[in-house]
Amino acid sequence: MSDRHPFADPDAPAQTSDVEGDGPVEEPAPRRRRGRRIVLIALLVVALLAGGGALAGGLYYRSVNSSIDRVDAFIGVPEESRPQVEVKGAMNIMILGSDSRDPESTGGSRSDTIILAHLPKDRASAQLISIPRDTWTAVPRSKEGRGGRDAKINAAYAWGGVPLMVQTVEKFSGVRVDNVAMVDFAGFKEIIDALGGVDVDVEKGFTTKYSLIGTRTFEPGRQRMDGAAALDYARERHAFADGDFARIRHQQQVIKAILDRAASGGVLTNPAKLNSFVRATSSSVAVDKSLSLVDLAMEMRGLRGGNLTFFTCPVKGTGRVGSESVVFPDPTRARTLFQAVRRDSVPDILAASGK
Repeated sequence: MSDRHPFADPDAPAQTSDVEGDGPVEEPAPRRRRGRRIVLIALLVVALLAGGGALAGGLYYRSVNSSIDRVDAFIGVPEESRPQVEVKGAMNIMILGSDSRDPESTGGSRSDTIILAHLPKDRASAQLISIPRDTWTAVPRSKEGRGGRDAKINAAYAWGGVPLMVQTVEKFSGVRVDNVAMVDFAGFKEIIDALGGVDVDVEKGFTTKYSLIGTRTFEPGRQRMDGAAALDYARERHAFADGDFARIRHQQQVIKAILDRAASGGVLTNPAKLNSFVRATSSSVAVDKSLSLVDLAMEMRGLRGGNLTFFTCPVKGTGRVGSESVVFPDPTRARTLFQAVRRDSVPDILAASGK
């Protein structure tokens, strides 16, 4: 079986493997734990704090840094099989997540949010590429012997945790993952409430039946949402014909709204708001052991919502493989997109994404 990632440069040498398939994904039994989600907003929050001068004094940096969990994101990931660095200084952060407090969640280790965030060498912008969780792709074999076959991309997390997700996303995209950041997506409620709510443009009115309060109706148009409402908005997929793709768009809207609100809502100049915001954010964040939060914060201190571009990995559509409902990536368009990411060419990334 070829180990060449599907969107690799066709002129690059391929590697081979005799890995055999694994059995069906078995979700582990539910257990009490603090759910973790990977969303770039946590890092952008730290960047905003740096821009506001809080990190310069060291007080908030020490507080945030001591509260953030660290994960072994790259343990057991074979270096020889990883993509090479093509542009020094550019950074790619893998963002993973699921929602343990989602009313639809029945437990198990899943990764419902997968984002590859590209930070160009000049740090003047950021491009966030959402990869649908049901994307059908090759999953390498984990060190425990699971995987080694085609499956939904989020199966990698169930089979081998964060390290296997790193391998799978790198194999899928051909882009080297430099760092990993994880945020409890359910923790957005506390973050948004600390901000005093966020402003979101609802593209189409709908009623969700999966709210923690039972049902909630969203009218079309721009509106201020508290944490509970924003979380319901970002979770919903059943009310839309395009399901998970609508949920991806809404998650992207909420991420941008949080960043815009943090930058313009007086958080950085109000000690009480700042303290609540820092505590709500840091309690929901986990990052890999090599990520320097203070360095990244200083590099990203000028980043705002207007500098972020969100889009979804190009796909051909949905279908079924056996009994599974899956998303089929578009190899040609995705290859063009990820090659632009590897070259750190922002104009080409935007062109490939249709922006």
